[in-house]
Amino acid sequence: MQYEAVIGLEVHVQIKTRSKMFTRVAAGYGRPENTLTDPVVLAMPGALPVMNRAAVDSIIKAGLMLGCAIAPVCKWDRKNYFYPDSPKNYQISQYDQPICVGGAVEIELPGPARNVMGEHKTIPLTRIHLEEDVGKLNHGAGGSLIDYNRAGTPLMEIVSDPALRSAEEAHAYLQSLRTSIVYAGISDCDMEKGQLRCDANVSIRPVGETRLGTKVELKNLNSIAFVRDGIAHEIARQIAVVKAGGVIVQETRDYDGLTGTSQSLRSKEMAHDYRYFPDPDVMPGKVDEAWKARLDAELPERPFDKQRRFMAAEADGGYGLPYTLASVLIPDREIADWFERAAKLTGPALAQPVGNWIVNDLQRELAAASVSLADVKITPAALADLVNLIAAGTLLQNAAKEVFAEMFATGEPPAAVVARKGLAAAPTDSAELETWCRESIAANAKAVAEFKAGKESALNGLKGPVMKAAKGKANPKAVDETLRRLLAAL
Repeated sequence: MQYEAVIGLEVHVQIKTRSKMFTRVAAGYGRPENTLTDPVVLAMPGALPVMNRAAVDSIIKAGLMLGCAIAPVCKWDRKNYFYPDSPKNYQISQYDQPICVGGAVEIELPGPARNVMGEHKTIPLTRIHLEEDVGKLNHGAGGSLIDYNRAGTPLMEIVSDPALRSAEEAHAYLQSLRTSIVYAGISDCDMEKGQLRCDANVSIRPVGETRLGTKVELKNLNSIAFVRDGIAHEIARQIAVVKAGGVIVQETRDYDGLTGTSQSLRSKEMAHDYRYFPDPDVMPGKVDEAWKARLDAELPERPFDKQRRFMAAEADGGYGLPYTLASVLIPDREIADWFERAAKLTGPALAQPVGNWIVNDLQRELAAASVSLADVKITPAALADLVNLIAAGTLLQNAAKEVFAEMFATGEPPAAVVARKGLAAAPTDSAELETWCRESIAANAKAVAEFKAGKESALNGLKGPVMKAAKGKANPKAVDETLRRLLAAL
């Protein structure tokens, strides 16, 4: 019997705000333990919560970015459980009236080759709700210590429908979701800092069956790669259990990404185990159309919409980029916007060379220097000038590499580097160029005969001597045109 997987993801994202969800104490990472606390965070008697509007703005933005319906009224509930990471012994969350309902995440599955676009599909969302984060337990040989710095940080939970069918789809879903959230400035989604955490609900069923199987929740998926690997492991484990005559039990399992194994943690809790009830200290919130419209106007272009536009033809308002360039530029909004500022200065006809310089040269230099794009000395306008110099024949491609390296190091404009280093190409209309071309034709009869017989690549055998005579400074386009003109006359 063949089985298929049914997967739903619960993704927790820390919202980037200056203060915590229900108090003015700062939110942050990397501070000394238990220094980002106050009476509200520590649940001191008499301390009352006050809602952080900036956090509500962010979750509404997330909902709008992902096509959710924004509820006109949302309320806050207490999720009750007893564990050391929760000072209050309950978490202020949302149960039956979340802020965001529905929506979807567009994903791209891996193509048949790295340079080929894969299939696009949308994964429906169930809801996005807002809550406060809990503290962090640090386990050691002598016991466990609790750091409440994270407790109270605004946290949104993005819940997908059980619509994912493979570990690869789950991997693509997380990548796409992370990109959209970072694009909108809602969170940095750094998994190493706990800003993005994911739990996976995995079940299997016979192919053709419509009922859902018994689900198992996977915890401790602390990287996007571990999400993919953990789900693949769990699917294989469940199939093996069923084929051996066993029964899948509903439970929570801990996945160890380093060993590729999982172990049972506990039986899965149900909603009634948390004894949800409306929080009496936090009033319901109302979101009107003006509020939504203001936040919608602040949102950036969606990543896949930007990719489609970059790949569209010039006549359709695009830049005609190949997938190989667009797919590399899009994931980083800063890089994508930097490209577009340069491409607008060169025009769409030269957008592809601009993209090539960014993907192949700029990103290499950024990595080598260990700096961010915001810290580089080269500007989009300077790169546009460099591309225009090459297109005009003033600068050859091999010399342009040297010019770019100097621009990156010093911030000097390309024309100034060319003049200072004497890297300008030889004039393309000189009689000397034609003389070199005639000499090459006369000295390479075999290449001439092959070209005349239809072998296009034979022309390269004629170009080499010309470039050598010009000491590498002749314009390749002018050399090509001159050789073709002289050969046509033979």
